[in-house]
Amino acid sequence: MADTTDYSEQMLACIQNCQDCHRACLQTLTYCMSQGGHHAEPDHLRLLMDCADICATSAAFMLRASPLHTHTCGACAAVCRACAEHCAEMGDDLRMKAVADTCRHCAESCEAMASRGHSSGAAKSDTGTTRGPRRAGAVLSRRKTR
Repeated sequence: MADTTDYSEQMLACIQNCQDCHRACLQTLTYCMSQGGHHAEPDHLRLLMDCADICATSAAFMLRASPLHTHTCGACAAVCRACAEHCAEMGDDLRMKAVADTCRHCAESCEAMASRGHSSGAAKSDTGTTRGPRRAGAVLSRRKTR
């Protein structure tokens, strides 16, 4: 497992931006529910939750030095952009403008991290060779026992 000395400054900044955005979205979620009206519309609340979740996931992928972090960063950038746009549409609400700025900043950072990876979706194995995604077999479900 890689230690923190293997992380680039760009990755460390992206991890921090994802963690900041995660926190900001969760705090804003609580704020929006208390405001009611347009702030508390289900689509808006869902987008804040989506953004918080993908930010936490992207940070976790980078923290554990997953070679697949470029994929989560790409998704994170897209969700953060959508969240920023939606929050910015909330009029003159300074709290919403602040979270929109945080989301934009995270999106920019994640876009930079995503662009560093492979566009084919293939990952490098421990031997350094490129391999494509594995085919998944049938999904087995567990039955409840009595």
